[in-house]
Amino acid sequence: MTTKRKLTAILSADVFGYSRLMADDEPATLATLNEFRRLIQEHVIARGGRVVDSTGDAILAEFTSAVEAIACGLEVQLELAERNSTLAEHRRMLFRFGINLGDVIEEEGALYGDGVNIAARLQSLAEPGSICVSGAVREAVEGKLEAQFQDMGEQRVKNIPRPVRTYRVSSGKEALSSTRPGFYQHRNRWILSGSALIVILVAVALAVQFREFFMEASTITLDPALAIPTGPAIAVLAFENLSGDPNQDYFGEGISEEIISGLSRFRNLRVLARNSTFQFKGQARDVREIGKEIGADYVVEGSVRRAGDIVRVTAQLLDAKNGAHVWAETYDRQLDPENLFSVQDEITNQVVARIGDIHGAVNRADMQKVRAKSKATLEDYDCVLKTYEYQRFLTPDKHAVVKTCLTQTVQRNPGYADAWANLAYAYVDQYWAVFDGPPDPLDWAYAAARKAVELDPASQWAHFSLANVHFFRKEWNRFFQEADKALELNPNNTEVVASLAVRLVYAGKRDRGLALMNKAMSLNPSHPGWYWIPIVYDHYWDRDYEKALEAAIRIDMPGFWYANVALAMNYGQLGRRNLAKAQLDELRRLNPGFEKNPYRFLDMWFLAEHSDHVVEGLRKAGLALPSRQDLRQL
Repeated sequence: MTTKRKLTAILSADVFGYSRLMADDEPATLATLNEFRRLIQEHVIARGGRVVDSTGDAILAEFTSAVEAIACGLEVQLELAERNSTLAEHRRMLFRFGINLGDVIEEEGALYGDGVNIAARLQSLAEPGSICVSGAVREAVEGKLEAQFQDMGEQRVKNIPRPVRTYRVSSGKEALSSTRPGFYQHRNRWILSGSALIVILVAVALAVQFREFFMEASTITLDPALAIPTGPAIAVLAFENLSGDPNQDYFGEGISEEIISGLSRFRNLRVLARNSTFQFKGQARDVREIGKEIGADYVVEGSVRRAGDIVRVTAQLLDAKNGAHVWAETYDRQLDPENLFSVQDEITNQVVARIGDIHGAVNRADMQKVRAKSKATLEDYDCVLKTYEYQRFLTPDKHAVVKTCLTQTVQRNPGYADAWANLAYAYVDQYWAVFDGPPDPLDWAYAAARKAVELDPASQWAHFSLANVHFFRKEWNRFFQEADKALELNPNNTEVVASLAVRLVYAGKRDRGLALMNKAMSLNPSHPGWYWIPIVYDHYWDRDYEKALEAAIRIDMPGFWYANVALAMNYGQLGRRNLAKAQLDELRRLNPGFEKNPYRFLDMWFLAEHSDHVVEGLRKAGLALPSRQDLRQL
C-alpha cells in the first residue's frame, strides 16, 4: 500500500438539490448528471488536474496549481450556466464548488485529511452555481488570475477546529442582469387595471422613486471585509469541569466549542474565536475584566458535573459591561458511551438557540437597551432588532414603523445585508397582511432579498427572505431550493426553522413542516403564538376540530386577524356559533375586506382545497361568504 503526503489544490463539487431532481425525474436527472460530469472531467484534465472520485452527485479533483483549480472552476461554472439555460427551470442542475489548498495524505490514489475536508465544507457554503475558496487559495493566486474575490469572513465549519477564511470567487463575466432587481419587468402590471388617472399618476411616482432607490443600491459594490461589524460580541469560555476528574475536561470543552460554532451561524452576532476565550481556562477572572480585555459585550460560561451516569450542565449568559446575569439554564441528562455525542449535541443546540435566536437572550437584552434610547440615537443594528420584535406581533402599526426604519437604514448603510433581508420580509408582510405601502410589494421584496443574498451569500436570513418571496409567488421549486439553503446555513435559528415549517406545511410538505415546527418549539419553549398555526391546520385538514381548536387557542396574538380565522372556523365546525361571534366581529374590524373576498387572503397561503375548507368552517360560524363561482361572475 503506497502512502504519501503532499500539498495540493483540491476541488470538491456536488449538485444542489440533487434529491429533489431525482425524485422529480430520475432518468432525466441521471442523463444531465452524466453529461455535466463528463464536461467537468474534460476541464479538469485540460487544466492538468485529476478526478479523484465521482461517487453519486459528488466530484473530487486535485490540481498541482491553485491557479489552475480556480480557472477550471470558473470555466466549468460558465459553461454549465450556458447549458442550464437550455433546460426548463425546474430541471436545471446547479453545482457548488469548494476549493482548498492544503496538505493531504494520498493512499492508493485516494486523498484524505483536513485539506480535503475543508474543500468539502467550503463547497457546502457556496451558492448554487458558484465557487467558495479558502484563504490559502486566495493568497496563492494573488496577482496571478483575473478573478474577483468577495470576503465572506472566517467560517466555523464542522469537524475543523480553526475558523476558515472564506472567499466567494467569480470571473466578473456574469451578466449584470443577475445582480439587478428582477422586478422591473413587472412594475407596470397594475397600471393595466384601468384605475382612475390620479391613482395611476401617484402610483407611478411611487414606483419611479422606489425603482431609483433599488437601482442605486444594486450598483453599489462593497467589500464585506471593510464593513463595520454589527451586533454584539460574544465570548464563550471553556466550560469548567466540576467532576474532579481531569479526564472529563473533553466533554465541557466539546460543548464550549460547539456553542462557538453554533452561535457563529447567527450573522447578527460577532463570536470571538476559541483562542481568544480559552486562554482564561482555569482562571478565576471577573467577566467584566474579560469583556474589557477581549472586547466582548456578553460572556457565556458554564460548568459540567458528572456523577455516575448522570451529567449536569449549567450554562449562563452574562453582560460583560456590568456582570449582570442575562440568562441561565441547567440541563440534567443520563449519559452512557452510546449516547455521549447525542447528549452533547442536544444540550449545545438548546443553549445556542436560547442565546442566539432572534428572540433569544442576547436580542432580548439588547432590545431592552434599545427601548431606553431616544429615537435620535437609534443605530442601524437597533432598527434590525426592532424588526425582530415586530415579528412576534405582526400588527400594522409596528409594521409601518419598522419598514420606515429599515428603508432609512439601507439608505445610510447599503452594505447591511440583514437590513435588506428584513426589508424584504416587511414587504412580504405588506402583501399578505394587506398593510399600507407601495403597489406590487412582492416585487420590492424580491429586489431587497436578492440584494441581501448578493451582499452576504452565507446569511441564513437573506436566503429565508428570498424563499419567502418565492413562496408567495407560488414558485415552488425556487422556494424549496432557498428553504433548503436557509436550513442548511443554521438549523438552530428557531425563527427561520418555524417560519419555513409553516410554509412547508401549507405547500403540501406536512410531515417535514411539522417535524421542523416540533424542533423549533423544543429549542424555544417561549416561542411566539404563531408557532401553533400549522398545527392548527394540520388537525383541521384531518377534520379533528377539537385538537385544532386547542392549538388555535394557544396562538394568543391580539390584533393578528389570522388568529381570529383559526378560532372562528373551528368554532363553526363544532357548532359553537355563540363563541365564534366575537372572533368574527374582530375579524371584520381588523380586515374589513375579508368578507367580500376571502379567497384573496386565503389562497395566497393555502392550496385551493384547503382555502375552501376554511371558508366552509367560517360559513358554519355565521359569516356570509361568496363562493368562487360568484366572485368569477362579478
